[in-house]
Amino acid sequence: MIKEYFNWKQCRSVGAKILKKFSMIRRGAARKIRFAVLLAFAFIMVFTFVACGNTSVVSDNPTPLAANTASTDTANTSAGTEDKDVGSPDSGEITVYTALEDEQVSEYLDAFNAEWPNIKVNIVRDSTGVVTAKLLAEKSNPQADLVWGTAASSMMVLDSEGMLEPYSPSGVERILPQFKSDKSVPTWVGIDAWETAIVINTVEFAKTGAKPIKTYEDLLQPELKDQIVMSNPASSGTGLLTVAGVLQLKGKDTEAGWDYLDKLHENVAQYVHSGSKPAKMAGAGEATIGISFGYAGIKQIKDGAPVEVIFPADGSGWDLEANALMKKNEIKAAAKTFLDWAISDEAMDLYKGNYPIITTGQGGKYDGFEGNPVDQLIDNDFVWVSSNRDSILSKWAERYDGKSAEK
Repeated sequence: MIKEYFNWKQCRSVGAKILKKFSMIRRGAARKIRFAVLLAFAFIMVFTFVACGNTSVVSDNPTPLAANTASTDTANTSAGTEDKDVGSPDSGEITVYTALEDEQVSEYLDAFNAEWPNIKVNIVRDSTGVVTAKLLAEKSNPQADLVWGTAASSMMVLDSEGMLEPYSPSGVERILPQFKSDKSVPTWVGIDAWETAIVINTVEFAKTGAKPIKTYEDLLQPELKDQIVMSNPASSGTGLLTVAGVLQLKGKDTEAGWDYLDKLHENVAQYVHSGSKPAKMAGAGEATIGISFGYAGIKQIKDGAPVEVIFPADGSGWDLEANALMKKNEIKAAAKTFLDWAISDEAMDLYKGNYPIITTGQGGKYDGFEGNPVDQLIDNDFVWVSSNRDSILSKWAERYDGKSAEK
């Protein structure tokens, strides 16, 4: 797609400078000089507007383009910089990238649309790894106006690349400090947490003769060879939080975690490209065990599947689902409206219907949790995960990618 447009702001700036120079000509100058300068001025102005009108944006992506492309020297939204908001806060069209589950997106958007019927929301939904890779690939020409419900560890990667626009959504003071970026004007804000869970098809598991699963070590039983499916960490946020969780539990920056994953690999039949798919496969009897996350497993129980959800006694790796405004030359006011709503009390009530931990600290309940859900979470070093993300994924792919499902 090629879209041409006039950059009027730039043209006004150049024109103003030329006019200022012209006005400095002394009134007493000769008519011939003034006439020559006037001709030169007219020529320059024509050239300026023609040049401004030839700016193009080129993209093969079908997602609608914003009016201008992002620039590496885009001004920050800190005090004293020019306001880049465009459009109306209660109408228009925005593009939202998300890794939330399909059924969650539908439920949440129904509530948003009821309150803001004149804002059209174009959703681009995929697993966390795919969304993150897509955003990074579009760095020089961002297509998304905002990111909604995507891993905080990914947000930190985007933030380190200068791709997020600082913004304090209405009510951000309700979000606990550990669940949002530590900048004075946050670049990302968390909404809920999700964690590693082991989803077991009880019918199929009984056939294996293995002892009950309580810890990660129990997954290494020889009776479970080729009985486990797990998420690929390169494409799934659940896969990454599980791998990163194991590496931290076994001693980050040591080989102990990788030694465990080598042994687990012997029992893995396939690595799939979705966090919820292992739970669905276990629910359908396509796998005996799916290493997934809590919500996906509990949903299988609610849907009547013969599964049990185990939260490992060692603790669960976890991540936050978080929101952020993308840095662009022009920020749609409606995007800020969406981000305000996305941490509102109404939205938080929807999130806690699916997750026991929301970032205001007023979480919901899981039938599968016997105690405080927060106690299940490991001491997660987000900075370590985000800074080591590329090396973790590279090492994982080198060792285990041979069992990955086709995309």
